[in-house]
Amino acid sequence: MLTILIMFFFLMFFLGVISFIFSYKHLLNMLLSLEFMVLCLFIFLFFYLNFLNFEQYFSMYFLVFSVCEGVLGLSILVSMIRSHGNDYFLNYSFLQC
Repeated sequence: MLTILIMFFFLMFFLGVISFIFSYKHLLNMLLSLEFMVLCLFIFLFFYLNFLNFEQYFSMYFLVFSVCEGVLGLSILVSMIRSHGNDYFLNYSFLQC
């Protein structure tokens, strides 16, 4: 039962990786797939720590850092949309300011 659960979590994570690879055109899709991967890792970590009867404090730290990562990504998205008008990656030239 545990191996099936672990395989399911890894399948969910790799589906997130595949969606991240194939959504390189829009920044919002990339951020959503990154958040999906972080959520899959959190669920796996939570069940793993629960199964081994460890403390749950590490999962709280993980959630805090994942929220900070999400906020930084959204702030970059907002600044790029305000400066360029859309989140389409192929229109940007980062060498120009």
